[in-house]
Amino acid sequence: MFTWMYWTPEVAIFFGCIVVMLGGMTVWELRSPTHERKGFLPIATTRGDRLFIGLLAAAYVNLAWLGISAEGSSSWPGFAASVLVLLAIMWKG
Repeated sequence: MFTWMYWTPEVAIFFGCIVVMLGGMTVWELRSPTHERKGFLPIATTRGDRLFIGLLAAAYVNLAWLGISAEGSSSWPGFAASVLVLLAIMWKG
């Protein structure tokens, strides 16, 4: 039996932001090619690398929040934390 994914507003916003980021990163890369740099991550990364690593980290933060929060509680704190993790990795990673 096929089951539908339960879309909350937070999940829809999260995936919408991913689509916008991918489009923005494509335009940015075409206009200004990136160079590898070393931040707090243990490897030299490009903007695209940091976006990929940041998206994975944000997804894990979201899943961790869902795992530790009580049933029926708001998922906004997990969403906010995942956005902060993503921004930190993109900016200083």
